[in-house]
Amino acid sequence: MEAHGGMSLLHDGAPLLGFALVFVLLFRRLGLGATLGFLVAGAVVGPQVLGLVGDAEAKMGIAELGIALLLFLVGLELSPSRLWRMRRDIFGLGLLQVTVCGLVLAGLVWVATRFSLGAALALGLPLALSSTAQVLPLLQSAGRLRTDFGERAFAILLFQDLSIVPLITIVAAMSRNPADQGGPPGWMLGLYTVGAIIGLVLAGRFLLRPLFRLIGNLGEREMFVFAGLFAVIASAAVMEALGLSAALGAFIAGVMLADSPYRHELEADVEPFRAILLGLFFLAVGMALDLNAIAERPFFVAGMALALIAAKAALIMVLGLVFGMKTRQAFALGILLSQGGEFGFVLFAQAQRALLIEPAAASIFGAIVTLSMATTPFLMMATKRLRAEPVASSEGLDVPRQDGSNAVVVGYGRFGQTVAQMLIGQGIPVTIIDTDVEMIQTAADFGMKVYYGDGTRIDLLRQAGAGDAQLLLFCQDGDGLDTDKLEGLHHAFPGASIFVRAYDRRSVMKMKGAPIAGAVREVLESAIVMGRRAMQAVGVDVTEIDKTESEYRRRDYERLKVQRETGDLYAARDSMFSQAGQAAAMQSDLERK
Repeated sequence: MEAHGGMSLLHDGAPLLGFALVFVLLFRRLGLGATLGFLVAGAVVGPQVLGLVGDAEAKMGIAELGIALLLFLVGLELSPSRLWRMRRDIFGLGLLQVTVCGLVLAGLVWVATRFSLGAALALGLPLALSSTAQVLPLLQSAGRLRTDFGERAFAILLFQDLSIVPLITIVAAMSRNPADQGGPPGWMLGLYTVGAIIGLVLAGRFLLRPLFRLIGNLGEREMFVFAGLFAVIASAAVMEALGLSAALGAFIAGVMLADSPYRHELEADVEPFRAILLGLFFLAVGMALDLNAIAERPFFVAGMALALIAAKAALIMVLGLVFGMKTRQAFALGILLSQGGEFGFVLFAQAQRALLIEPAAASIFGAIVTLSMATTPFLMMATKRLRAEPVASSEGLDVPRQDGSNAVVVGYGRFGQTVAQMLIGQGIPVTIIDTDVEMIQTAADFGMKVYYGDGTRIDLLRQAGAGDAQLLLFCQDGDGLDTDKLEGLHHAFPGASIFVRAYDRRSVMKMKGAPIAGAVREVLESAIVMGRRAMQAVGVDVTEIDKTESEYRRRDYERLKVQRETGDLYAARDSMFSQAGQAAAMQSDLERK
């Protein structure tokens, strides 16, 4: 049996990964995104077409862990204070979206099918939920998750995840299955939810953080992988055992660790598992797609999918406008969240067990949800110009032009201002580029000419005269420039020395092998200045201060060099000045005395 199980794993794994690789690369090449590639690959390799792999339901059960990992990583980005700041969007905009869209879609299902009111609610309410597994990666890849727009989208998705509990309660209350009558009432599920959340918060504070501190002290990097996966799986398992959303449990675990010093290490360790399992989830969704149901009623499935998309996009856009979003942003939010979601499959199955709908109805509406998910990449491409902020927002601002500058400075925030003004003070001609319209106008009040545009675009840099410049200085916030991007810039402008503002040492490590003249961590020098002044304030001799600074710089340089070579953040950590090392030195002095 073990041999048979191993052969089954290999038999299923090879075609799944092979077809996924081919279709994802193809769809990426066509600009349609990886999600659609996974869905199509699953449909082709599954029982409906080639029949190479079966048992989609079992694979989806495993792959749903990918959603939990995704929510865990998102939780790591959101501290409790930030969540509290988003409470209006979560419990205002999110609540209205689920309620309004759910009721409208339930009415639409009732009109289109003439099912009973209970069946229409059991099918329509889940359609209000969007695909967290599809939308969050889109926001992350576009770098918009931490923007106001991204936070609004995430607030809605988070409330949708929270709404799983009341939706399950509604389905259970309408159940016609005698076996369900003995289940816990809705208020009990609510108490379970509150209790589980409080328990996870306490566990994160008093169990997980000490655990990661212990692992960090031991220097066992591999154990971070085990501990990170344990945190996700354990929190998800607790919630699932209570009949709640497993993904919500993983999200709470992430939030509890968002302020910990181990956040970045956890992100790096868990991310590969998230990507693999999320891909497997969409493969399983494609495999479960009932093509026969679509073939029997193609016009109904296509029409309902279009109605679902149109209704949700319109309603979410209106709600976005009510909550103060600009028209284009509200339209973009509606398009982004217009599809059905993965939790729809869970609620359809719940409704089927409750004898509210027939298995055929669950298959048809599962196909409708899948089809709506497949349309999202096409809709995002088709509406790109409509969603983009109008160029008029930079009306009256000059775009960069060739003016014989010796230096091009990209980004004129608190960092770029100092760099640009020092170059100007030396008489070096400078062209400054930024995308912040308000900042550009403020700079003009101080006599500075800043051009509007995305300074990472090669065509715009060429227009700004970068082809003849001696210096390219990227001073914008964040860490959006990686080795590939920098190699492209170097290839386009080989005569320019490229300097990059780095967010932290991790950013510097990501630039390993990049053809740049230098990367400067944005707060290093100011921190050293503050350290010098602090030592002066307690009476340390200037000579000793100079020696300490020199020694720190030497150790920091050597440590960063090893980190870049090995890719390991914990490499050469013994070379740091540490409290443990200081205590040991003091003890040694006492023993000598």
